[in-house]
Amino acid sequence: MVLEKKCKKMKKDFGESADLTIRRAEIGGRRAFYAAIEGLVDKELLEEHVIKPLSAIETFSRGSVEKGVYLTAPVEWASTLAEAEEEIASGTVALVIEGEEKICLLSVKKWERRSVEEPPTSSVIKGPREGFTEDVTVNAALLRRRLKSKSLVITEKKVGKYTGSKVLICYLSDVASPETVDLVTERLAEIDLDGVIDSSYLTKFLEDDPASLFPQVGSYEKPDVVAAKLLEGRVAILSDGSPIALTVPHLLIESFQDSQDYFKRNTRVTVTRFLRLFGAIIALFLPAAFVAVQEYQYQVLPLKFLITIINSTNGTPLSPTLEMLLVLIIFDILNEASVRMPRYVGMALSIVGAIVLGETAVSAGLLSSPAVLVTALSSIGLYLVPDDVGTYSLLRLLFVATAALLGLLGILFAVMLLLSHLVTLESFGSDYLSPYAPLSAGDLKDGFVKRELPDMVKRPQGVSNRNPTRIRNRKPLATRLGEEENGDEN
Repeated sequence: MVLEKKCKKMKKDFGESADLTIRRAEIGGRRAFYAAIEGLVDKELLEEHVIKPLSAIETFSRGSVEKGVYLTAPVEWASTLAEAEEEIASGTVALVIEGEEKICLLSVKKWERRSVEEPPTSSVIKGPREGFTEDVTVNAALLRRRLKSKSLVITEKKVGKYTGSKVLICYLSDVASPETVDLVTERLAEIDLDGVIDSSYLTKFLEDDPASLFPQVGSYEKPDVVAAKLLEGRVAILSDGSPIALTVPHLLIESFQDSQDYFKRNTRVTVTRFLRLFGAIIALFLPAAFVAVQEYQYQVLPLKFLITIINSTNGTPLSPTLEMLLVLIIFDILNEASVRMPRYVGMALSIVGAIVLGETAVSAGLLSSPAVLVTALSSIGLYLVPDDVGTYSLLRLLFVATAALLGLLGILFAVMLLLSHLVTLESFGSDYLSPYAPLSAGDLKDGFVKRELPDMVKRPQGVSNRNPTRIRNRKPLATRLGEEENGDEN
């Protein structure tokens, strides 16, 4: 195919796109042209280190366009025009030379990228503040900075028919289970969709039970957190264009843990984790219990408390069930609206919705003040476990519905169904309720009750790994204290 035909074919394949730039040139007496996508190429680097040196060549030879002879930019060769076009779409410059079957590919990529900064959803008081960006290469480098070991293996996959998104699988070769790595690779290889815009597109293809309300794939925006997960034997997935890294396997206990927990005193962390658990219990069961008590089991309340509730709800036109469902739905509507509105307008909307609207509805007698109070407490409890807000928000509606049908017995029945689902749920071979079901005594050191870091000699048994020892030549604190006491007695 002659030079002009290749040029016309390339323009046609790109649909005469306005951002496809074609630049004619002559290299050592041969006609040629450069093809690139505007905005993805460093123009100064292309001009100074590629075009000017090649234009000065008097006699063309294949070696004259190799890196190190006249060029400093990385050079590769594409065998077909289609292969070269794929590289052009990724930001590579293609150099088509008359008489050459192969096409020269020059890497002078440059595009606008966000700087490394603290992620807005994972701000911390103590600890590292760096967050991932949308550039997967930068994200991989952030992991390398923390895990300076040849054991850190990063493999690449291309996912998406049109996006061709680069997806990186990261793991420690001497820590992560080979079965987990193979399973992640296999599931990614089976993905066949038009494009991957964000890493969240991959979660439903990776999860063991996509229909479950509970996430079986962790999502994090901070490289220090992901590095800690890799050290425990997990596998991380980075997707180009997304600042969120995925980790597998993911356990329920991880929703109650925070990166700052490992930079604080263990007594404070233990109290905080139980507060998160208590907040989740309030979020799930308080509205349902309020409905059940009003509809069926009002006798379980103390008399004075019961009289207060009756006086507050007297004259309300709606039944306790409809009232609670209405307040919960209104809260979800306000929450969704505040998220989608501009930041400052969203703050004003939250104030208007939470204070003005609620106070007006109570004053008008449309809603009772106990129902608004219960919803407020439940909603605050939701955000103690921010990663599962959507899951708990839906579950509390289901609990309210069962409480309306069967009272406290309905709540108990719903809890049994929920626990039976969680017990059978797995994430890449790990039990979702580990270390509590099945009970793993060694992993309890980093459960709701957190022990000191020197006591965590072994890696979590609930996560498959090939190297269970995390701290070598280190005895647990209790053993060392016992030995010291025995030594003093002797």
